[in-house]
Amino acid sequence: MMTENERAARRKKIAHALMWVLLLVLFICFIFPFLMVIINVFKDKSDITRDPLSLIGAAKGFILTNFPEAMKKMNFWTVFGNSLIVTVCATVLTIVVSSMTAFVIVRNGKWKFCTLMFSLMIASMVIPFQVLMVPLVSVYGGTLGVLNHRITLILMHVGFSVSMAMFMFHGAIKTNIPLELEEAATIDGCSRWQTFWKVVFPLLKPTVATVAIINAMAYWNDYLLPSLVLTKKDLYTIPIATQAFYGTYSTDIGLVMAALLLAMLPILILYVFLQRYIVQGVTAGAVKG
Repeated sequence: MMTENERAARRKKIAHALMWVLLLVLFICFIFPFLMVIINVFKDKSDITRDPLSLIGAAKGFILTNFPEAMKKMNFWTVFGNSLIVTVCATVLTIVVSSMTAFVIVRNGKWKFCTLMFSLMIASMVIPFQVLMVPLVSVYGGTLGVLNHRITLILMHVGFSVSMAMFMFHGAIKTNIPLELEEAATIDGCSRWQTFWKVVFPLLKPTVATVAIINAMAYWNDYLLPSLVLTKKDLYTIPIATQAFYGTYSTDIGLVMAALLLAMLPILILYVFLQRYIVQGVTAGAVKG
C-alpha cells in the first residue's frame, strides 16, 4: 500500500500535469489567431476561402504577392512613418512626464497637493474612453479646430496613459529607490534635476521598459482615437489604413493578412528586445523590501 507521503507526491504530480495541460490549451487558444495570419498571408484569396487551415494553397500554391500589393494599397511607408512618429513621441513623453510626476509625488508625500494629485490621477484611470469620446471631438474639433494634427493625437495619447504609468513609477520609486542615494548625490553637489536623471532614472530601467512596451503596443494598435482625430489620408496610422482592404461587398483576406503581419512586426521586435525587463517592471514596487 502507498504511504501518505507517496499519495501526496502523486497528487502533486497529477496537479502539476493538469496545470501544464491547461497552460498548453490556453497557449494554443492565444497563439492560434497569429498562426492563422502566418499561414494565410502566403495564399491567394480563393485558397484562403476554400481551406484556411491548409499550409499551402491548392490552386496557386505559395505566393508572395500579397505583401507588395498590400503595401501599395495602404500606402505603407507613409502610414508606417505616421504610426512610428506618434508611437515614439507619445511613449517618450509618457515615460518622461509620468516618471517625473511620480518622483515629485513620492518625495513630497507630506504635501496635501501631492496627495490630492495622486488621488485624482488614480481616480481618472477608471473613466472609460468612450465617455469622453464625443465631448473630446466636439471641443477639440468643433471649438478649437485642432484635429488632423499628429501633435494633437500624441498629446491625447499621453493624457490618457500618464496616470497608469505614473502609478507604476510611483511604486517603483517608493520601494526600490533608497532616499540615501539622493542625499548622497545632493552632498556631492547634484541639483534636484541632476539627481533625478543621473541617479534615480537609471535605476528605473525595468519599469521604463514595461511602460514603454505596454504603451507602445497600445499606441501602435489603437484604432478608435486616431480614427476620431485624423481624417486626412496622409495622416493615417496603420490601423486606420487597413480599412482600405475592407470593401462593401467583398474583402481580400490575403491582403488583410499581409497588412496585419506588417503592422505586427515592429511591436514584436520591440517586445523581443525588452521582454526580459517586463516581469521586473510589473513586480517593481509590488513587494516591500
